[in-house]
Amino acid sequence: MLDRAKIAEAMRQVIEAIGEDPQREGLAETPRRIAEMYAELFSGLCQDPLEVLRGGFQGEKDEPVILRDIPFYSLCEHHFLPFYGVAHVGYVPNGRLVGISKIARALDILARRPQVQERLTRQLAECILEAVDADGVGVVLEAEHLCLSMRGAQKPGTRVVTVAVRGPFRKGTFARSEFLALVQGR
Repeated sequence: MLDRAKIAEAMRQVIEAIGEDPQREGLAETPRRIAEMYAELFSGLCQDPLEVLRGGFQGEKDEPVILRDIPFYSLCEHHFLPFYGVAHVGYVPNGRLVGISKIARALDILARRPQVQERLTRQLAECILEAVDADGVGVVLEAEHLCLSMRGAQKPGTRVVTVAVRGPFRKGTFARSEFLALVQGR
């Protein structure tokens, strides 16, 4: 459970540590606002993406389902700065379909944790594979990381691309190369 009072106190200390007055009019409510923001940004810590994905309904087998350009936002666990971008997700049903909004919701749950993009990509693929018992899953995330854009190397516009392919997708009738071509819009 997220401790808002503890976060607010820590932020008051950070404000003091940078040489500012935490009681100054513009900063007085900042610790509370940051605590509320963290409760929202880290709400995925208290949720299970598998619960969202379970269920589904009977559907056709062997026909791929692909969602492109699903926006997501997360916080890098190394600097607590945002990274954001789009996800492309595909799966080959094994007789069960999941509502497409459920895939987007599972992505949000996993992204709303202190995260690294590589793990987020892997976790989403594994959750879909487990929950839907798919014949294969592919996930591609493309994101810009503010820790690379606004500090350190300072390279705005750089996109990080991560890929996870799971299950027999690799050897089935719908190949990895076909999935990657479709998510790239070809």
